[in-house]
Amino acid sequence: MNAIETVILTNLCYREEFVRKVIPFLKEDYFDAQQNKVLFEIINNYFQKYGDLPTKSALLVELQNKESISEDTFSQSATFINEMEDQKEDIDWLLSSSEKWTKERAVYLALLESIKIADGKDSKRNPESIPSILTEALGVTFDDHIGHDFIDDYQTRYDFYHRKEEKIPFNLEYFDKITKGGLSNKTLNVALAGTGVGKSLFMCNMASASLMQGRNVLYITLEMAEEKIAERIDANLLDVNIQDLSDLPHQVYENKIIKLAGKTHGKLIIKEYPTASAHAGHFGSLLNELSVKKGFQPDIVFIDYLNICASSRYKGTIVNSYTYVKAIAEELRGLAVEANLPIVTATQTTRAGFGSTDVDLTDTSESFGLPATADFMFALISTEELEGMNQIMVKQLKNRYNDLSYYRRFCIGIDRPKMKLYNIDQSEQQGLVDAGHPDPVESAAQDKFAKFNTITF
Repeated sequence: MNAIETVILTNLCYREEFVRKVIPFLKEDYFDAQQNKVLFEIINNYFQKYGDLPTKSALLVELQNKESISEDTFSQSATFINEMEDQKEDIDWLLSSSEKWTKERAVYLALLESIKIADGKDSKRNPESIPSILTEALGVTFDDHIGHDFIDDYQTRYDFYHRKEEKIPFNLEYFDKITKGGLSNKTLNVALAGTGVGKSLFMCNMASASLMQGRNVLYITLEMAEEKIAERIDANLLDVNIQDLSDLPHQVYENKIIKLAGKTHGKLIIKEYPTASAHAGHFGSLLNELSVKKGFQPDIVFIDYLNICASSRYKGTIVNSYTYVKAIAEELRGLAVEANLPIVTATQTTRAGFGSTDVDLTDTSESFGLPATADFMFALISTEELEGMNQIMVKQLKNRYNDLSYYRRFCIGIDRPKMKLYNIDQSEQQGLVDAGHPDPVESAAQDKFAKFNTITF
């Protein structure tokens, strides 16, 4: 009998602390010998039903009630039950060894499944499911966190308040202000704008800025060709009018790219999908494929744009636009959480919102379920007057990073020929009453300790 399997089965009958931490992660299939599978099934069923550890007598009774097991399996199982004793192993060693064994067995079984799929012996799954099977197996861990204790875990909470979160900053001052330094992992961030206002320009500008910060960037396009997106990013990073790119001599273009490559250690991958053909499942598979084939793991993902994605849940079914777009938003946010990165995407305004100078959440095209799901949502507004000043207005619509009233509206500069957005002076924020809103951190700095000391219970 396998030694570690013996240790695990024995402690499942004697160590309640061990059982409660590992039982949710163990599976009958992980055990190699048939008698071990039978014993684990009995122990697991007993614990799930009665919430207590089984005694030897209870195990023997349950074993006798088992049907369809061979005489050898019964005899070996009974012998094991009668001979097992509590060896009182160190709990930390026990958990560590059991977790290692569990992960190894999960990976081994996943490899067997993958071979079966690759050989065409699994009628329900295709080779595209192999990366997710292996990823799930490699992710096996004994997570013993079962909730935050408000009183006992106060130090953890205090450390969280003072921990500097890793963020992806913008190259735009006011965006960094309203998001407290940039975009957080596990978030869905949405730009709302009418056709031609600058949704793709905004995402290309931010993708360019992220690349120059040394980040790995994945840009998924369902609207324009990969080459068209790359052309916009070329114009931005090479500081060349987009219509002049085709006139650059090869050597000049090559030299600019080489010089650009020397300024960053990040990578930018652009992937094109046909309109309305790809969903979060495809994007997740792409992340796995890039990791396996290229060793590429993005720090941020851009999806251009949300409304022309597909839904993995409603494939081939007829549902209303509210449900469909909300499902897409939820799936993309789920992908952001699973991949532990921020996703930036965009959506269209309604016809009423297209010409509006004061876009609101209700102007979101097709589904109000989208803003309900997004973590950060803002409108890009353009008028003839703003165009004349080479500016575009930004209005916050939803913000889980900061107070929504903090710089609710502001303007940024826009250079459409070079596909760039840039900062403008606060003095140029004409007519925007809330553009001069003071920094809440600075304004509170002088009296914060006095304020806290007045708290009474």
